This record gives sequence, structure tokens and C-alpha cells, in this order.
Amino acid sequence: MFKLPITHLHRIGILLMLCLLAQTAFANDLVVGQPAPAITLNTLDGKPIALHDLRGKVVILTFWATWCDPCREELPLLSRYASEHANEGLVVLGFSLDEPDNLDQVRKVAGTLNFPVGLLGDPHVPGYGRIWHLPVSFIVDRDGKLVDNGWKENPPALTQQRLDQVVTPLLSHAP
Repeated sequence: MFKLPITHLHRIGILLMLCLLAQTAFANDLVVGQPAPAITLNTLDGKPIALHDLRGKVVILTFWATWCDPCREELPLLSRYASEHANEGLVVLGFSLDEPDNLDQVRKVAGTLNFPVGLLGDPHVPGYGRIWHLPVSFIVDRDGKLVDNGWKENPPALTQQRLDQVVTPLLSHAP
């Protein structure tokens, strides 16, 4: 029988545990067609907006940061789209991954947007996994079901074409 010294077994155990932790950090519970995981945006002015309170609306959850170049390209597009479709039941919630030290910059960007923004606080979001690639967005239909998993998109940034293909048809279905 092959025997490993205890130090090798210890190292293998540590490696296995690190692999499990890494897998957990990237894990999410996102299944298109199933209810979207619960999430609440705490806006910059302290107002909580819970996804479950937005039933009957089409919701885009977008994760971004002031230091993210692709985010700076996506946010104006998303803001215009949100304004154009607000009367059709579209709600966009913007979760900034910036640190509290950058709150002034976040407020400056938020002032140019037509949707509520808040600091995420922790990049590990229950149900959505660790937010590690920005921007990334998730689209939820009027029934609270996940319609579009941003992790599956390449690139994950929203484009006008993706909004037209995924979100616009959802808006045409009245609650």
C-alpha cells in the first residue's frame, strides 16, 4: 500500500479546501426561467429597493464601478434606455462596486443616470456569486424570473442590440 507522509496529506487537504473555497466564491444560483435570487439596492440616499417589491416590472440589475472603462461606456446607454422605457414598466438598479472612499465619484456618476444607484459593499452577492467582471447585468421579467444571465454573455456588457432583443419584448407584455 502507498503511504504519503502526513505533511503531503496535509498539503493535499489544504489544496482541496482552497479549490472548494474558490468554487464557492464563484458559485451562483442563477437559472434562466427560475425566480431571480433576492437582492436589495440600498440607494445613495438610504432608500432600500428590494427586487421582490418590483414584481410586475421588468428589472435590470447592473453591476459597475467608476474605475471600469466598459462601465463608463455602458451606463449612458442604459440610462437612456431606462428613461425611454420607464413608462412601460422598466426599472434599472445600479450596484456600484466602488469603495466608500470613492463615494463622491459614485455620486457624480449617479447624478448623470436616470436610475437609482447604491454601493454594493461586498462583491460576494448571495445567489449571484462573486461579482468579479464588470460590467455585468441580469434581467428579470415581470414575474420575478431570471430572463438573462449576464455571466453567460460574451462580452457581459449590455449593448443596444441586446437590450432590443431581450428587454424590449418583455416590456411589450403588460403585467
